[in-house]
Amino acid sequence: MFADPPAPQPLQPGETPPSSATAGIPSPDTATAWEFNPDYQRLVMAWRQVLPELDRLTGSLDRAYHLAKSKDVWDAPVSGRYVEDMGEWRTRLSLYRQAILTSISDQAADTPRWVPTNAGAPHAFS
Repeated sequence: MFADPPAPQPLQPGETPPSSATAGIPSPDTATAWEFNPDYQRLVMAWRQVLPELDRLTGSLDRAYHLAKSKDVWDAPVSGRYVEDMGEWRTRLSLYRQAILTSISDQAADTPRWVPTNAGAPHAFS
């Protein structure tokens, strides 16, 4: 079993954008406004949508696997083959879960949380 990678963190209450590196009175050339990166927010939302579905799939398969292993449910020679198949499905699902969550986590690590914007400037297609 793998441990889940770190989840992208949503905007926290009271979180502020990075401070400007320049000191003194800002000029129009150096003044920068910041906004929480919409691409990072989409990664947070993707994580929140995917994780419950993966948990649901894992829970359903685990429940069926444990029932199939029980001799109270099925005591036939062929049952061993089905238990082995379900074990392989569980392994595949675990690898699939790890790949999806790692992909989102890695992308979030490479995506800045805050992006500069020009205050009052119009945005195309917004």
